[in-house]
Amino acid sequence: MVSVARLVIAAPASGSGKTTVATGLMAAFAERGLDVSPHKVGPDYIDPGYHALAVSSSPARSGRAPRPGRNLDAFLCGPERIAPLFLHGAAGCDLAVVEGVMGLYDGAAGQGELASTAHVAKLLRAPVVLVVDASSQSRSVAALVHGFASWDPEVRVAGVILNKVGSDRHEELLREALDGSGVPVFGALRRVRAVRAPSRHLGLVPVAERRAEAVESVAALAERVREGCDLEGLLALAHSAPPLPDRPWDPERETASACGGAGPGPGGVRPVVAPGGARPLVAPGGVRPVVALAGGAAFTFSYAEQAELLTAAGAEVVPFDPLREERLPPGTAGLVIGGGFPEVYAPELSANGPLRTEVAGLAAAGAPIAAECAGLLYLARSLDGEPMCGVLPAEARMSERLTLGYREAVAVGDSSLAAAGTRVRGHEFHRTAVEPGAGPEPAWGLVRPERRAEGFVRGGVHASYLHVHWAAVPEAAVRFVERCASSRSGSGGGER
Repeated sequence: MVSVARLVIAAPASGSGKTTVATGLMAAFAERGLDVSPHKVGPDYIDPGYHALAVSSSPARSGRAPRPGRNLDAFLCGPERIAPLFLHGAAGCDLAVVEGVMGLYDGAAGQGELASTAHVAKLLRAPVVLVVDASSQSRSVAALVHGFASWDPEVRVAGVILNKVGSDRHEELLREALDGSGVPVFGALRRVRAVRAPSRHLGLVPVAERRAEAVESVAALAERVREGCDLEGLLALAHSAPPLPDRPWDPERETASACGGAGPGPGGVRPVVAPGGARPLVAPGGVRPVVALAGGAAFTFSYAEQAELLTAAGAEVVPFDPLREERLPPGTAGLVIGGGFPEVYAPELSANGPLRTEVAGLAAAGAPIAAECAGLLYLARSLDGEPMCGVLPAEARMSERLTLGYREAVAVGDSSLAAAGTRVRGHEFHRTAVEPGAGPEPAWGLVRPERRAEGFVRGGVHASYLHVHWAAVPEAAVRFVERCASSRSGSGGGER
């Protein structure tokens, strides 16, 4: 049994103020010296960046690695992994705060409660604090809260924070209405001009693109929450959560299982079995193959567990910024390019010709490259007319159409990430288009909610719009690192 003080911050609907309250609470508690673990229900990759920034000020993290914002998505990872992933991310913390998604009971379309905030709260046995937009109601707030608290008796709606309250008199009316509801009020935030957090075509601008402004925004949120919320009461509520019986998720254990139980070989590199079961291959001298991980303002998104799995599988993961660096990290044997906004930085990415040439050369040499969404755009011939890496025979452009939603897919053929027939669940979120949308060897065959070919497999390259959470498919990390070690062995492991 593992005890973790925890809260789930939910709302009746999107736009109620979940992010304001959750981020403000994380920052306010961190400022008090608590080691706060930040989590987000669903696939969203922008809010976790603000969460990570919010908890970075804690003196408890002095001299230690910062806590990343982590996603808890029951659709992508499976309900059985939610509590283990939570316990892994929250290890050693004083308090975990989980921001919900959409309305409390809204989940994967047509699949009941799956992946909803309520579903995750039940899996975590966590108390829920409901953030209510009270701007256009008074006594009716009691009926609203009663409905949400009684809809599912397994969901413990244990408190309310009133948002967008107009005046002292308005707050008084709201509190009077809720007095008999049995759900305590833990705070009331006044209706004020929103803290400046600019947005664009896919939501908030990521932290990496506006660090100084983001720090100011998070500090302002913390001040609002300190002034309007009962922090001691919320902390006591968090400590009322019962111990969890689950075993924390462990990337070492996951990759060992994906390897059939094989432990690390020389230098921490796991055995690489050649096609057909030939003798194990390892990098020369047991050196870990270098996997370059794109980051910076143009490539802001990857799930934290991805790098952890790659490391556990035997790789040396080296972040780099394609906007600033003209060379891949020395010894690069594989490349991972996740999500982000290359469409915003297309001219700058295009201007970095030396790096584009190196990426193209890496692909031509057959090295493994995993590209998701933003990475797919970067590997195309062009993006909005700006030359990109030219690895894929495709043109990318901005689109007026928003593509958004969960997907189920199957690997059409073998690739550096998956064996043919591997089934995955993923998520699409973009306002761009690639023509053609799939190559002669597609990365995936989508099977739900629609059937179509998606993405490209070309040599060692696997590129697609689909975001997949590797915690659900740890064999992807093992397979990728195996290919990196094999590729490095074949090339003599020289520097690039």
